[in-house]
Amino acid sequence: MTALTEAAQYEARPTTEDGIGTLTLRDNSNDVTVSIVPSLGNNAFRMLVKGKDVFWSPYQKLADFKAKPTLLGNPFLAPWANRLDQHAFFANGKKYLLNPELKNYRSDGNQLPIHGLVNFSNEWKMIGIGADANSAWVTSRLEFFRLPQYMAQFPFAHTIDMTYRLSGGVLEVETEVTNLSFEKMPLIIGYHPYFRVHDAPRAEWKLTLPAKLHVTLNGKLTPTGETRPNPYADPHVLAATQLDDVFTGLVRDSNGRAEFSVQGKQQKVSVIYGPKFPVAVVYAPAGPNRDFICFEPMTGVTNSMNLAHEGKYKELQSIAPGGVWKESFWVKPSGF
Repeated sequence: MTALTEAAQYEARPTTEDGIGTLTLRDNSNDVTVSIVPSLGNNAFRMLVKGKDVFWSPYQKLADFKAKPTLLGNPFLAPWANRLDQHAFFANGKKYLLNPELKNYRSDGNQLPIHGLVNFSNEWKMIGIGADANSAWVTSRLEFFRLPQYMAQFPFAHTIDMTYRLSGGVLEVETEVTNLSFEKMPLIIGYHPYFRVHDAPRAEWKLTLPAKLHVTLNGKLTPTGETRPNPYADPHVLAATQLDDVFTGLVRDSNGRAEFSVQGKQQKVSVIYGPKFPVAVVYAPAGPNRDFICFEPMTGVTNSMNLAHEGKYKELQSIAPGGVWKESFWVKPSGF
């Protein structure tokens, strides 16, 4: 009976919403429910904490998201995160051209490729789901190497496993990338999660930005290769501030983790970066219907591959042939 009672704290099950297949993780003791839609980029599009959603979405219904996909919830950015400074990238000394005629990536206002290929991919397949006395979890896999339209743009055979794990009211997002290629694979991936608190207007939100360095960007929002000290003191009141900033030199605890956060009056959402996420992009535009902030865990700065080729970035991560890369970040709500 004790084991059953403990296990009942957590639930994990396939579900449907608006006729769309979803996956639900539930922590009954902490009243937290996470909803994931594999067919739209394996996005955790909702995280209800005592009935309040800590993720932001412009839509009321999942059907609206499917009808007009846009960035919301917890989008995954791969095989490049943020922008490239041209419709090409360098890897292992070779230049690889993107093919815009495939129409499977988008460009920003400066016509630079942005956010990779898989934001809304319907190619994710669930490979495991379960709940026990400690957590509820689900793992889905994207077999990138099987998809010619992806390989044509980024010809490094690999798989991606993404695990959402809910434990103690905290959501862990674990990413595991396996390089199946005969060459080392450059790794510039990340997430673009949208967060909000509900008990204070945006202007009163207080930010914690634990980074020593602020990356200098040019007019097209790609790094110049230079940094300066972080100009934002903790806490920083958001007020009229608009952010689309890149930070490095993250300040970490004894476990190698860095904790960014947004807080209202009492409600707080912390985003905790594992050691292999050395870069944070923070995005907080001002304006109507912009009551969100993004703390984005990244494996490298924007345009890492091309900057590394130019000798302006020494920290580009890569995966050896046959190797595996794994890291997590955590979403920790409190005060709800």
